[in-house]
Amino acid sequence: MDSSFSLKPVRPADQAAVRRSNLALVLRHLRDAGPRSRAAIAADTGLNKGTVSSLVAELVERGLAREGERERAGAVGRPGTIVELDGRGVGGIGVEINVDYLTALALDLTGTVLFEQRVALDVQALPVAKVLDAGAELTARALRECRRLGVVPAGVTIGVPALVDESGTVAFAPNLHWTDVSVVRGITERLTRRLGPPSFPIRTANDANLGALGEYAMGSVAGTADLVYLTGEIGVGGGVISGGRLLGGAEGFSGEVGHIQVDPAGRVCGCGRRGCWETLVGLAGMLRLAASPADPVHDPSLDLEQRLDMIRRRAELKDKRTLDALAQVGTGLGVGAAVLVNVFNPRVVLLGGYFAQLGPYLLAPMLAELEARVIAPRIGGCRIELSWLGFSAASRGGAHVALQAVFDDPALVPVRPERDSG
Repeated sequence: MDSSFSLKPVRPADQAAVRRSNLALVLRHLRDAGPRSRAAIAADTGLNKGTVSSLVAELVERGLAREGERERAGAVGRPGTIVELDGRGVGGIGVEINVDYLTALALDLTGTVLFEQRVALDVQALPVAKVLDAGAELTARALRECRRLGVVPAGVTIGVPALVDESGTVAFAPNLHWTDVSVVRGITERLTRRLGPPSFPIRTANDANLGALGEYAMGSVAGTADLVYLTGEIGVGGGVISGGRLLGGAEGFSGEVGHIQVDPAGRVCGCGRRGCWETLVGLAGMLRLAASPADPVHDPSLDLEQRLDMIRRRAELKDKRTLDALAQVGTGLGVGAAVLVNVFNPRVVLLGGYFAQLGPYLLAPMLAELEARVIAPRIGGCRIELSWLGFSAASRGGAHVALQAVFDDPALVPVRPERDSG
């Protein structure tokens, strides 16, 4: 007798759960494969045609799909109606709190930007409560714009340059000088006072990890399965995509690559240790090398891109101090990146944040250092690329995380009271 045999009754599968899973399967297929007829969806997914028709009808009722034109002549059998991803009525919001700015960005399910705003803010100089007030107000602006457009928010994800635990608490943010700050609770309370209790989830995550997700989902190297993303702000963060999945770590504390020690006798870092990588190549380090303390490039009240434009113009004019500073930063980038390339063997190292803005002056010295330090021939097949998303990568990644919940469970979006045919 088969020892695995059991006389316990076999429970039928939860039909509601099966339907939700199939609903998600069809929605993701429309996202990934593009407009399809019901027959094509059935053939591609392995679901039967009747099930697909029912699932598509529900997605249309929830405003997540819509019917388009009929198939062109030449299709086998009777021409069907094309079904395509809609999602114009569903939005995800990403917010980034960084050392000298806040950003909020809202995307709909098709990836269209609904709202985007960045404000200069000297976060280090302000009490936590003031920063959370400003973050909540910027988030509320994005939510009000969604409301004006008739878009239902699926969630808000807040990126912070910090170690963030699973409860949404910032355990340690060395460059913000925060310890044990419950960002989720603080933002939720402040949004409730402004707009009423949120009906959607609010999450917090490391900003570099969100940036990596944003790049993987919609950046210049989208879909690259093995990717190291480096973002240059006051600190240096990194997100690693391996085999198409973000490496989050056992407790979710990954991403703080800026604290790799590269010079034991170097400067004291914001984390309290000495010679961290970001003391060499972070924005503060670059500006210290490039300009005197009274120079306006150090003024945190100015927009960051405006300050970087000043540096770029000086480099274009062949200012020696500026060029020497950028060459030194590029070499430093290669030193730390070589460690990551040796460990992860990525297909691409993608430079974001200020690294992308000033990339043309950083690439040559960085590449020379990588070639000298990476043990694999030809840098292990890795190439260096500059991000197209710039300083929006983390907020885009945050919006992507919020929207991914809908792709995982479309039933989170309520059925529309009235169908939208257009």
